[in-house]
Amino acid sequence: MKRNVLIIGGGPAGIEAARRIRDYGHTPILIEKEARLGGHLAKWHKLFPDGESTEEVLTALTSDMEGIKWFTDTAIVSINRLKHLYVAIFSNGITVQADAILFATGFSLFPAEKKEEYGYGIYNNVVTNADLEHFFNTGNDPRIKDPKVIGFVHCVGSRDEKAGNRQCSKVCCATAVKQACEMKERYPDASIYCFYMDLRMFGRKYEDLYLNAQRKYGIFFVRGRVSEVSEDIEGRLVVKAEDTLAGKPLRITMDLLVLMAGMSPCIENPEIASMTGIHMGEDGFFMPRDLMLRPVESHSKGIFLAGAVTGPKTIPETLNEARAAAMAIDNYFKQKAE
Repeated sequence: MKRNVLIIGGGPAGIEAARRIRDYGHTPILIEKEARLGGHLAKWHKLFPDGESTEEVLTALTSDMEGIKWFTDTAIVSINRLKHLYVAIFSNGITVQADAILFATGFSLFPAEKKEEYGYGIYNNVVTNADLEHFFNTGNDPRIKDPKVIGFVHCVGSRDEKAGNRQCSKVCCATAVKQACEMKERYPDASIYCFYMDLRMFGRKYEDLYLNAQRKYGIFFVRGRVSEVSEDIEGRLVVKAEDTLAGKPLRITMDLLVLMAGMSPCIENPEIASMTGIHMGEDGFFMPRDLMLRPVESHSKGIFLAGAVTGPKTIPETLNEARAAAMAIDNYFKQKAE
Protein backbone atom coordinates (compact mmCIF):
# COMPACT_ATOMS: atom_id res chain seq x y z
CA MET A 1 0.00 0.00 0.00
CA LYS A 2 1.30 3.44 -0.93
CA ARG A 3 1.73 5.74 2.03
CA ASN A 4 2.36 9.47 2.25
CA VAL A 5 5.60 10.48 3.96
CA LEU A 6 6.11 14.13 4.82
CA ILE A 7 9.80 15.10 4.78
CA ILE A 8 10.59 18.43 6.40
CA GLY A 9 13.92 19.84 5.27
CA GLY A 10 15.25 19.82 1.71
CA GLY A 11 18.96 19.47 2.43
CA PRO A 12 21.05 16.38 1.63
CA ALA A 13 19.23 14.24 4.23
CA GLY A 14 15.77 15.22 3.03
CA ILE A 15 16.57 14.80 -0.66
CA GLU A 16 18.24 11.41 -0.25
CA ALA A 17 15.49 10.12 2.05
CA ALA A 18 12.80 11.26 -0.42
CA ARG A 19 14.43 9.33 -3.25
CA ARG A 20 14.77 6.17 -1.16
CA ILE A 21 11.21 6.38 0.20
CA ARG A 22 9.95 6.71 -3.38
CA ASP A 23 11.95 3.62 -4.35
CA TYR A 24 10.24 1.71 -1.53
CA GLY A 25 6.94 2.47 -3.26
CA HIS A 26 5.65 5.30 -1.09
CA THR A 27 4.83 8.94 -1.84
CA PRO A 28 7.33 11.42 -0.42
CA ILE A 29 6.24 15.02 0.09
CA LEU A 30 9.32 17.19 0.59
CA ILE A 31 9.27 20.78 1.81
CA GLU A 32 12.14 23.27 2.12
CA LYS A 33 11.91 26.74 3.68
CA GLU A 34 14.61 28.23 1.42
CA ALA A 35 14.15 29.19 -2.24
CA ARG A 36 16.05 26.12 -3.51
CA LEU A 37 16.81 22.60 -2.39
CA GLY A 38 20.16 21.82 -0.83
CA GLY A 39 20.15 23.38 2.63
CA HIS A 40 23.59 24.51 3.82
CA LEU A 41 25.20 22.39 1.10
CA ALA A 42 23.79 24.74 -1.55
CA LYS A 43 25.76 27.61 -0.01
CA TRP A 44 29.13 25.85 0.16
CA HIS A 45 31.81 25.88 -2.54
CA LYS A 46 33.92 22.74 -2.14
CA LEU A 47 33.92 19.80 0.24
CA PHE A 48 36.76 18.26 2.22
CA PRO A 49 38.89 16.21 1.97
CA ASP A 50 39.24 16.15 -1.85
CA GLY A 51 37.81 19.54 -2.80
CA GLU A 52 34.79 18.05 -4.55
CA SER A 53 32.41 20.65 -5.98
CA THR A 54 29.24 20.99 -3.91
CA GLU A 55 27.33 21.96 -7.03
CA GLU A 56 28.24 18.62 -8.60
CA VAL A 57 27.18 16.75 -5.47
CA LEU A 58 23.89 18.64 -5.29
CA THR A 59 23.24 18.10 -9.01
CA ALA A 60 23.77 14.34 -8.54
CA LEU A 61 21.41 14.29 -5.55
CA THR A 62 18.63 16.14 -7.38
CA SER A 63 19.08 14.51 -10.79
CA ASP A 64 16.25 12.01 -10.21
CA MET A 65 13.30 13.64 -8.47
CA GLU A 66 10.57 11.91 -10.50
CA GLY A 67 7.73 10.74 -8.29
CA ILE A 68 8.62 13.16 -5.49
CA LYS A 69 6.32 16.04 -4.60
CA TRP A 70 8.42 18.93 -3.40
CA PHE A 71 7.93 22.55 -2.44
CA THR A 72 10.45 25.33 -1.78
CA ASP A 73 9.83 28.61 0.07
CA THR A 74 7.56 26.55 2.27
CA ALA A 75 7.49 26.11 6.04
CA ILE A 76 5.35 24.17 8.48
CA VAL A 77 2.55 26.11 10.16
CA SER A 78 1.11 23.27 12.25
CA ILE A 79 1.19 19.50 12.71
CA ASN A 80 -1.61 17.59 14.41
CA ARG A 81 -2.18 13.91 15.09
CA LEU A 82 -5.45 12.49 13.73
CA LYS A 83 -5.89 8.83 14.72
CA HIS A 84 -3.17 7.05 12.74
CA LEU A 85 -2.32 10.04 10.52
CA TYR A 86 -0.59 13.38 10.85
CA VAL A 87 -2.22 16.47 9.37
CA ALA A 88 0.22 19.22 8.41
CA ILE A 89 -0.55 22.72 7.20
CA PHE A 90 2.08 24.46 5.05
CA SER A 91 2.81 28.17 4.82
CA ASN A 92 1.64 28.10 1.18
CA GLY A 93 -1.86 27.09 2.33
CA ILE A 94 -1.60 23.42 1.37
CA THR A 95 -2.79 20.78 3.86
CA VAL A 96 -1.52 17.21 3.65
CA GLN A 97 -2.18 13.97 5.49
CA ALA A 98 0.90 11.90 6.18
CA ASP A 99 1.28 8.36 7.46
CA ALA A 100 4.77 9.22 8.75
CA ILE A 101 6.97 12.28 9.10
CA LEU A 102 10.73 12.59 8.69
CA PHE A 103 12.44 15.61 10.19
CA ALA A 104 15.63 16.48 8.28
CA THR A 105 15.77 20.12 9.30
CA GLY A 106 19.52 20.11 9.90
CA PHE A 107 21.28 22.74 11.98
CA SER A 108 21.78 26.47 12.37
CA LEU A 109 25.20 28.10 12.21
CA PHE A 110 26.32 29.57 15.50
CA PRO A 111 25.85 33.39 15.39
CA ALA A 112 29.47 34.55 15.54
CA GLU A 113 28.52 38.02 16.77
CA LYS A 114 27.81 36.44 20.17
CA LYS A 115 31.57 36.03 20.64
CA GLU A 116 32.22 39.75 20.89
CA GLU A 117 35.91 39.29 21.67
CA TYR A 118 36.45 38.17 18.04
CA GLY A 119 34.92 41.33 16.58
CA TYR A 120 32.43 39.88 14.07
CA GLY A 121 30.06 42.67 13.09
CA ILE A 122 32.36 45.15 14.82
CA TYR A 123 35.49 45.09 12.66
CA ASN A 124 35.20 45.09 8.91
CA ASN A 125 37.80 42.42 8.21
CA VAL A 126 36.32 39.69 10.40
CA VAL A 127 34.23 37.12 8.49
CA THR A 128 32.79 33.65 9.13
CA ASN A 129 33.35 30.35 7.36
CA ALA A 130 29.96 30.80 5.66
CA ASP A 131 30.95 34.29 4.45
CA LEU A 132 34.16 32.85 3.02
CA GLU A 133 32.29 30.10 1.15
CA HIS A 134 30.06 32.78 -0.35
CA PHE A 135 33.20 34.61 -1.46
CA PHE A 136 34.56 31.41 -3.05
CA ASN A 137 31.27 30.99 -4.94
CA THR A 138 30.87 34.59 -6.10
CA GLY A 139 34.35 36.13 -5.91
CA ASN A 140 32.69 39.13 -4.33
CA ASP A 141 33.13 40.37 -0.77
CA PRO A 142 34.29 43.96 -0.12
CA ARG A 143 35.92 42.83 3.15
CA ILE A 144 38.39 40.57 1.32
CA LYS A 145 40.93 42.64 -0.61
CA ASP A 146 44.21 40.89 -1.40
CA PRO A 147 44.98 39.96 2.24
CA LYS A 148 48.64 39.41 3.14
CA VAL A 149 48.09 37.88 6.58
CA ILE A 150 45.05 35.68 7.27
CA GLY A 151 43.93 33.95 10.46
CA PHE A 152 41.43 31.15 11.07
CA VAL A 153 39.90 30.69 14.51
CA HIS A 154 38.57 27.19 15.21
CA CYS A 155 35.75 26.26 17.60
CA VAL A 156 33.75 29.50 17.49
CA GLY A 157 30.64 28.62 19.46
CA SER A 158 31.64 24.95 19.81
CA ARG A 159 33.09 23.23 22.88
CA ASP A 160 32.15 26.43 24.65
CA GLU A 161 30.26 26.33 27.94
CA LYS A 162 29.65 30.10 27.91
CA ALA A 163 28.10 29.91 24.46
CA GLY A 164 25.82 27.07 25.56
CA ASN A 165 27.36 24.60 23.10
CA ARG A 166 29.47 21.94 24.77
CA GLN A 167 29.50 19.68 21.72
CA CYS A 168 32.21 19.51 19.07
CA SER A 169 30.85 20.57 15.69
CA LYS A 170 32.87 17.77 14.09
CA VAL A 171 33.47 19.37 10.68
CA CYS A 172 35.03 22.72 11.64
CA CYS A 173 38.66 21.58 11.82
CA ALA A 174 38.58 19.99 8.37
CA THR A 175 36.64 22.94 6.94
CA ALA A 176 39.20 25.40 8.33
CA VAL A 177 42.10 23.46 6.81
CA LYS A 178 40.27 23.19 3.46
CA GLN A 179 39.49 26.91 3.42
CA ALA A 180 43.04 27.84 4.44
CA CYS A 181 44.37 25.85 1.46
CA GLU A 182 41.87 27.51 -0.88
CA MET A 183 42.91 30.96 0.32
CA LYS A 184 46.58 30.08 -0.18
CA GLU A 185 45.78 29.07 -3.76
CA ARG A 186 44.08 32.43 -4.35
CA TYR A 187 46.70 34.46 -2.46
CA PRO A 188 49.97 32.50 -2.69
CA ASP A 189 52.01 35.26 -1.02
CA ALA A 190 49.77 35.40 2.05
CA SER A 191 50.82 34.09 5.46
CA ILE A 192 48.02 31.98 6.96
CA TYR A 193 47.56 30.94 10.59
CA CYS A 194 45.11 28.43 12.07
CA PHE A 195 44.39 28.82 15.80
CA TYR A 196 43.02 25.57 17.22
CA MET A 197 42.25 23.87 20.54
CA ASP A 198 42.72 20.30 19.31
CA LEU A 199 42.78 19.26 15.66
CA ARG A 200 40.08 16.64 15.21
CA MET A 201 40.91 15.26 11.76
CA PHE A 202 39.19 11.93 12.32
CA GLY A 203 38.04 10.88 8.83
CA ARG A 204 39.74 9.03 6.03
CA LYS A 205 42.15 11.34 4.15
CA TYR A 206 41.52 14.17 6.65
CA GLU A 207 44.99 13.79 8.14
CA ASP A 208 46.43 13.92 4.61
CA LEU A 209 44.60 17.22 4.11
CA TYR A 210 46.22 18.59 7.28
CA LEU A 211 49.72 17.40 6.34
CA ASN A 212 49.31 18.81 2.83
CA ALA A 213 48.31 22.17 4.30
CA GLN A 214 51.65 22.34 6.08
CA ARG A 215 53.95 20.80 3.48
CA LYS A 216 52.49 22.17 0.25
CA TYR A 217 50.88 25.42 1.38
CA GLY A 218 53.05 26.39 4.35
CA ILE A 219 50.10 27.10 6.65
CA PHE A 220 51.02 27.76 10.29
CA PHE A 221 49.09 25.87 12.99
CA VAL A 222 49.02 27.45 16.44
CA ARG A 223 47.61 25.50 19.36
CA GLY A 224 45.87 28.06 21.53
CA ARG A 225 42.78 30.22 21.79
CA VAL A 226 42.54 33.74 20.43
CA SER A 227 41.93 35.94 23.46
CA GLU A 228 41.32 39.33 21.88
CA VAL A 229 40.87 41.01 18.51
CA SER A 230 41.22 44.77 18.04
CA GLU A 231 41.90 47.23 15.22
CA ASP A 232 44.92 49.49 14.77
CA ILE A 233 44.86 53.03 13.37
CA GLU A 234 45.37 51.70 9.84
CA GLY A 235 42.28 49.49 10.08
CA ARG A 236 44.23 46.22 10.31
CA LEU A 237 43.33 43.59 12.87
CA VAL A 238 45.52 42.97 15.90
CA VAL A 239 45.07 39.39 17.08
CA LYS A 240 46.27 38.31 20.52
CA ALA A 241 46.58 34.62 21.36
CA GLU A 242 48.68 32.19 23.33
CA ASP A 243 50.78 29.46 21.76
CA THR A 244 50.28 26.77 24.41
CA LEU A 245 52.87 24.47 22.85
CA ALA A 246 55.59 27.12 22.90
CA GLY A 247 54.28 28.58 26.14
CA LYS A 248 54.33 32.19 24.97
CA PRO A 249 51.83 34.91 24.00
CA LEU A 250 51.42 36.00 20.38
CA ARG A 251 50.43 39.31 18.86
CA ILE A 252 49.91 39.24 15.08
CA THR A 253 48.65 42.01 12.80
CA MET A 254 46.31 40.61 10.16
CA ASP A 255 44.29 41.70 7.16
CA LEU A 256 41.55 39.08 7.51
CA LEU A 257 40.24 36.87 10.31
CA VAL A 258 37.92 33.93 9.55
CA LEU A 259 35.76 32.55 12.38
CA MET A 260 34.79 28.90 12.14
CA ALA A 261 31.19 29.15 13.33
CA GLY A 262 30.07 25.73 14.50
CA MET A 263 26.85 23.76 14.19
CA SER A 264 24.10 24.74 16.62
CA PRO A 265 20.65 23.17 16.95
CA CYS A 266 18.14 24.30 14.36
CA ILE A 267 16.40 27.40 15.71
CA GLU A 268 12.97 25.86 14.92
CA ASN A 269 13.58 22.79 17.14
CA PRO A 270 11.64 24.03 20.21
CA GLU A 271 8.61 24.88 18.07
CA ILE A 272 8.77 21.51 16.30
CA ALA A 273 9.08 19.69 19.62
CA SER A 274 6.01 21.45 20.99
CA MET A 275 3.98 20.43 17.91
CA THR A 276 5.02 16.78 17.84
CA GLY A 277 6.28 15.71 21.25
CA ILE A 278 9.77 14.92 19.93
CA HIS A 279 12.28 14.84 22.78
CA MET A 280 15.04 17.44 22.79
CA GLY A 281 18.35 16.94 24.55
CA GLU A 282 19.80 19.59 26.84
CA ASP A 283 22.06 20.56 23.93
CA GLY A 284 19.00 21.52 21.85
CA PHE A 285 19.32 18.76 19.26
CA PHE A 286 16.57 16.14 18.94
CA MET A 287 17.01 12.92 20.90
CA PRO A 288 16.50 9.65 19.00
CA ARG A 289 14.75 6.74 20.68
CA ASP A 290 18.07 4.96 21.14
CA LEU A 291 21.44 6.43 20.13
CA MET A 292 22.92 3.01 19.36
CA LEU A 293 20.09 0.80 18.12
CA ARG A 294 17.34 3.17 16.90
CA PRO A 295 19.12 6.39 15.94
CA VAL A 296 16.60 7.49 13.28
CA GLU A 297 13.43 6.96 15.34
CA SER A 298 11.98 9.62 17.62
CA HIS A 299 10.01 9.01 20.80
CA SER A 300 6.82 9.95 18.90
CA LYS A 301 5.17 7.18 16.94
CA GLY A 302 5.50 7.57 13.19
CA ILE A 303 8.04 10.40 13.40
CA PHE A 304 11.61 9.81 12.26
CA LEU A 305 14.87 11.81 12.27
CA ALA A 306 17.84 12.06 9.91
CA GLY A 307 20.97 14.14 9.54
CA ALA A 308 22.23 16.99 11.70
CA VAL A 309 18.85 17.40 13.40
CA THR A 310 20.21 14.98 16.04
CA GLY A 311 23.75 16.44 16.16
CA PRO A 312 26.69 17.51 13.99
CA LYS A 313 27.42 15.18 11.06
CA THR A 314 29.46 15.06 7.87
CA ILE A 315 27.77 14.80 4.47
CA PRO A 316 28.49 11.03 4.10
CA GLU A 317 27.09 10.39 7.59
CA THR A 318 24.03 12.48 6.76
CA LEU A 319 23.33 10.57 3.55
CA ASN A 320 23.77 7.20 5.24
CA GLU A 321 21.37 8.22 8.01
CA ALA A 322 18.81 9.36 5.41
CA ARG A 323 18.95 5.90 3.82
CA ALA A 324 18.56 4.26 7.21
CA ALA A 325 15.57 6.48 7.98
CA ALA A 326 13.88 5.56 4.69
CA MET A 327 14.32 1.86 5.50
CA ALA A 328 12.99 2.37 9.03
CA ILE A 329 9.91 4.14 7.67
CA ASP A 330 9.23 1.31 5.23
CA ASN A 331 9.59 -1.24 8.05
CA TYR A 332 7.21 0.83 10.18
CA PHE A 333 4.56 0.62 7.44
CA LYS A 334 5.08 -3.13 7.05
CA GLN A 335 4.62 -3.67 10.79
CA LYS A 336 1.39 -1.60 10.74
CA ALA A 337 0.06 -3.75 7.88
CA GLU A 338 0.61 -7.04 9.72
